[in-house]
Amino acid sequence: MARGLTGGRKRATMSGMNNKFLFTLVILIGLAFVALAFVYWLVPAGSLPGFLPGYIPGASSIHLKHGIGSLILGLALFVFAWFQSGKNQRKNKMSADTEPTIKQ
Repeated sequence: MARGLTGGRKRATMSGMNNKFLFTLVILIGLAFVALAFVYWLVPAGSLPGFLPGYIPGASSIHLKHGIGSLILGLALFVFAWFQSGKNQRKNKMSADTEPTIKQ
């Protein structure tokens, strides 16, 4: 009848692994968006790869707004990763303190 006593510990470690994976994934995507911002600022619109928004054949202008948007999105992802990397003491305390009670 004492269900979940060891399952809670297993779920906590799986949750930690998921948070680490999420942190790494968000950081990598954030780096990609920051790099994309520099591409928008340094490469003329006519020289951008065709799959990027803002590609205009033969154009020599740069896309300042696309670069700013990409930079803001990359920085927002860094902030999200920063908040995900912090220890959530309340959540950890609650999961450690609450044990399933058996009513008879």
